[in-house]
Amino acid sequence: MTAITPDDLYKKSADAPASGLLTAGAILAVVGMGLFAVLAFGEEPGRAWSAFHVNFLFFTGLSMGGIVFSAVQVVVNGKWAGSIIRFAEAATGFLPVSLLCFLIIFLGRHHLFPWIEHPTPARGNWLTVSWVFWRDLLSLVLLFWLSFKFVANNMKPDLLRLRGEVDGFKGSVYDRIIGDYKGTEREEAALTKKVQRLAPLLILAYAYCLSLIAFDLIMSLAPWWISNLFGAYYFMGSLLTGLAMMGLMMVYWRGKIGLESIVPKKVFHDLGKLVFGFTIFWTYLTYSQFLVIWYGNLPEETSFLFVRLWDEWRPIGIMVGAMVFLIPFWGLIWVKSKVNPVTFTTFLTVSLTGMWLERYLMVQPSLTEHGPALGLPEIGITLGFLGLFLIGYGFFAKTFPMVSPRLSEKALAHGHH
Repeated sequence: MTAITPDDLYKKSADAPASGLLTAGAILAVVGMGLFAVLAFGEEPGRAWSAFHVNFLFFTGLSMGGIVFSAVQVVVNGKWAGSIIRFAEAATGFLPVSLLCFLIIFLGRHHLFPWIEHPTPARGNWLTVSWVFWRDLLSLVLLFWLSFKFVANNMKPDLLRLRGEVDGFKGSVYDRIIGDYKGTEREEAALTKKVQRLAPLLILAYAYCLSLIAFDLIMSLAPWWISNLFGAYYFMGSLLTGLAMMGLMMVYWRGKIGLESIVPKKVFHDLGKLVFGFTIFWTYLTYSQFLVIWYGNLPEETSFLFVRLWDEWRPIGIMVGAMVFLIPFWGLIWVKSKVNPVTFTTFLTVSLTGMWLERYLMVQPSLTEHGPALGLPEIGITLGFLGLFLIGYGFFAKTFPMVSPRLSEKALAHGHH
């Protein structure tokens, strides 16, 4: 395995081949969003809007989960993920799309929120269109702004180093982010402190804002159901999807750019252990909710579970348990399955698919009196959102360095733990 010099690594990071992601994303987005538009104005608008809603929740959580992992690394002073941290931060490219999708959701609000036509007196003015829309919009704007701010400052030293290698649009973007930063020892120390201040703020905003999104956009669909734990359940599940996304992108870019020397098997092992650990934690949160609802035995709480775990929805519930917990647990418990790119990718894909089904199971039974429908509308719109995610991710990769040589050197210097 040939070692990469810092200069070579900077060159590779500045010239990531993102055309494939952008092309695939554009095709999927056009087909998927075109299908959504046809269905939304066709005979089954409710089905189209519910699929749109599920995917907004899934891909927004996935993107923020990856970015927050980077913030957690700063807070705990972690070094081992330095060579792969940009694969998580690149999800920032999807956030403007996510904000636009949130605005679109409220165009179809009458197909999604039962409390509009049938208000819930027990919740008073908390569930009104204007109040829900504005508080969630402001929460997302705050969260996304902190995300951009954190990622931009975390990249600033790398952009300064690469400024002479880029021109045109990229050069103007770099100049805007770099500002008057010159990279002196004093400025570097001040920038480090700034990033260390932004990281915990971003983590707190992530927990608060995604909890609010979970309460307003998922829990409210079953107007009489209440779970104080549901916010944590949603944002911790989003962190799991963010880690899985990061793992898939690590495998992709490792081969695409040729990063075998700076992304060794130890990094696979470390990230695999994190996915394994959060798989167990997701299961713990699921069981914690289930246990409290079960022994409370209140009809307004237990009905939420009965609908999802019995009769027509039971197969989906079983699939979620198997794909998010059982299969990744027994697959990633072994060292060899974590360090082998093929098996690692397989178990991460299973976990991500299971988490999509989990989001579907949280939303869809509250919006229909029929059983699960997983056909062309759901698959097509999901692929459309995947395309939008790939466009945002690919745009980031086309514009910014996909590897931080500075953080990679720190990771190699401190080893992997």
